[in-house]
Amino acid sequence: MKPTDTSNPDYFHKVVDCQWGCPAHTDVPAYIRMIAQGQFSDAYMENRKSNVFPGILGRVCDRPCEPACRRGRVEDKPVAICRLKRVAADHRDDITGRLPKAPEKSNGKKVALIGAGCASLTVANDLAPLGYEVTIFEALNTTGGLMRTNIPQFRLPPKVLDEEIGYILDMNVDLKLNHPIESLKSLLDEKYDAVFVGTGAPRGKNLEIPGRYDSDRIHIGIDWLESVAFEHVKSIGKKVLIIGVGNTAMDCCRTSLRLGAEDVKVMARKPRGYFKASAWELEDAEEENVEILINHSPKEFVIENGKLTGMKFELMEYNIDEKGDIDRGTVVGEKIIPCDDVVLAIGQDNAFPWIERDIGIEFDRWDCPVVNEKTMMCGREGVFFGGDSAFGPKNIIWAVEHGHQAAISIHRYCQGEDIEDRLPYGMNLASQKMGMHEWSFSNNYDAAPRRLMPHVDLKERFKKINIEVELGFTAEQAVQEVERCLNCDIQTVFTADLCIECDACMDICPVNCLTITHNGDEDDLRTRLRAPAENRDQALYVSAELPQTGRVMVKDEDLCVHCSLCAERCPTGAWDMQKSTLLVPYAKDEISDETAQPLAGASA
Repeated sequence: MKPTDTSNPDYFHKVVDCQWGCPAHTDVPAYIRMIAQGQFSDAYMENRKSNVFPGILGRVCDRPCEPACRRGRVEDKPVAICRLKRVAADHRDDITGRLPKAPEKSNGKKVALIGAGCASLTVANDLAPLGYEVTIFEALNTTGGLMRTNIPQFRLPPKVLDEEIGYILDMNVDLKLNHPIESLKSLLDEKYDAVFVGTGAPRGKNLEIPGRYDSDRIHIGIDWLESVAFEHVKSIGKKVLIIGVGNTAMDCCRTSLRLGAEDVKVMARKPRGYFKASAWELEDAEEENVEILINHSPKEFVIENGKLTGMKFELMEYNIDEKGDIDRGTVVGEKIIPCDDVVLAIGQDNAFPWIERDIGIEFDRWDCPVVNEKTMMCGREGVFFGGDSAFGPKNIIWAVEHGHQAAISIHRYCQGEDIEDRLPYGMNLASQKMGMHEWSFSNNYDAAPRRLMPHVDLKERFKKINIEVELGFTAEQAVQEVERCLNCDIQTVFTADLCIECDACMDICPVNCLTITHNGDEDDLRTRLRAPAENRDQALYVSAELPQTGRVMVKDEDLCVHCSLCAERCPTGAWDMQKSTLLVPYAKDEISDETAQPLAGASA
């Protein structure tokens, strides 16, 4: 194999699996170490660089970082990354003085953002400090989009939303509430330099089966949650069926309990392994005694004398092959389950009746706009999309990343630059050595299990719909959890010319991830290591030829726990522990000397 090119930031970055798994590439280990040192405000600001909403996402993020966490290769449970994000938000000091601010002078460019959800707010966050005149048009009488209308207050308190959204609006952003856009063509005629569409996927999918329109007790999930959020709906029947098993379904079933339901069942068409809801969402629902029934396919609503009395389901059996693929299933029976109300939570669709089809925007067969995934621009120049409105329902952190990329494109577009020509990722490496065997981070492996999140007692949480169920970690409770982080961003950096092949690093490595051997092709080399390297998704590190024998040092990154023992034991300093920092470009980094504006608070 050729020597590994460690000058390419992708190599070391992909070792930091949590950061690689996060769509916005938040530097997870860095902010976790800040929390360990009690630097909560610094940890909050480190989060805010990339994810913009640390307090919000610390409660409701879909956590793509956690399945990627390398702690899961050592034991079953990853580090509680999401909950630690909330620790930084809950325990920080006043950080308003550290936030970016809009310059006193506009750069003369006007940008319209449609929808006041997370994608649009991220665009505003990135463009307002550069001098852009940003206007947000929102159809509702409040901000937040689906974060406010579809995530219940017992998961995400309005105070948290208002505070973090306020940080962005305070940058001279012009917010127009109760201002739906009914014609994109008309908005384009208003001579904005660019338009961003961040309206989400606001239409819940329907279930067209017999009886659907014969009762007013059958509700569309996201519409129903919005009605609850704005207090248009304050009660529900005693027996409730939730159709669907995604995260929206979990919010619907738990909300039903707080509105007076006593028997809530979630009806799943497939087995549990094929649920779309996050594992923790399922756990929270079942903790509240929600029953989840699998292999029930809706057939019809049972209406008696004009009243909804139940639903008829087909009972299904499925064959699952060796790859985990499931067939369409076989009907093996039928069952009627009584109910007073049914909430349909089977998915969401985009809805763009206000976008004319003759203005140069192409739509696909699902009525989604055709959007460039790199630049976020559609077929009509100067019109950009992001979040669920661009690619269908995903999650908040994806919408934030779309907003960052759209802001870069909008800036380059408004300055007459090629929006495809973007800055690449960069990387810094900095040694963490402070003494002979002393490092700037805690390098001992802590075998502690994942800490459980404390919750409000079951007897108390249903008294009001806005009682936040998760209490958050105290600073003391966070201490043990942060020590579970393996510091995967502290890289083992090897200098082949210094190696004397004494084997000391191999002798002391507790996980046998190091091997000195003769080179070969990858398939061969992976079988000749001290521990076979079976995870082909994780690249091997292969050094240049060693000066003594011409052999190579091979490291299986899949096994390494970043304990630093190799660097402590090495007598020549061939191994060093160095922090790799991914340099993620944002709109502010694209500013040329000709378009530069004085940026107040730019250091934040």
